[in-house]
Amino acid sequence: MNGIIGKKLGMTSIYNERGQSVACTVVEAGPCVVTQVKSEEVDGYYALQLGFGEAKPKNTSKPLQGHFEKANTTPKRKVMEFRDFAIEKSLGETIRVEEVFQEGETIHAFGTSKGKGFQGVVKRHGFGGVGETSHGQHNRVRAPGSIGASSFPSKVMKGMRMAGRTGGEQVKIKNLRIVRILPDKNIVLVKGAIPGHKGSIVILEKKR
Repeated sequence: MNGIIGKKLGMTSIYNERGQSVACTVVEAGPCVVTQVKSEEVDGYYALQLGFGEAKPKNTSKPLQGHFEKANTTPKRKVMEFRDFAIEKSLGETIRVEEVFQEGETIHAFGTSKGKGFQGVVKRHGFGGVGETSHGQHNRVRAPGSIGASSFPSKVMKGMRMAGRTGGEQVKIKNLRIVRILPDKNIVLVKGAIPGHKGSIVILEKKR
């Protein structure tokens, strides 16, 4: 898996060669530092561990501080391992976005969706509510309705769609296309939306 760690900056729109407006997500992809190299002889597989973003030393544990010092780099905000990396890199070297991706390439992206707190069934699952407020109903427009039978099975079945915490989950979006790469600014424009709020960490990986 070839990929890179980045930060979502927001969204914009650009015009393609046909003059059509294309909505894009702006991602600051890298540069990432190689913080560990795993080999077939020692670990049983080849992989590169990449670090992205700056973290304060006081918020970094002592073992991790030593781990980053071994790579001759500062503490990083996000560390992730990428297996079967096609690029040969040594410990402490830097990987840039133009080394991994090309314009027009299809990729997968995943990040943590926006947390929306405790929500009802209408917002969480798209329920339509009980219906019109007729026959003396009170405050029932956005209610979930019946959640189970009485005599049998006399319980609420697992998996029932009900109110609860919404968002804040890892979401993967497949088959996104890279529209443009700006190597001098470490910026990549991806067609479509990527989960997460502005400033959140996102992972871009090649389609396999």
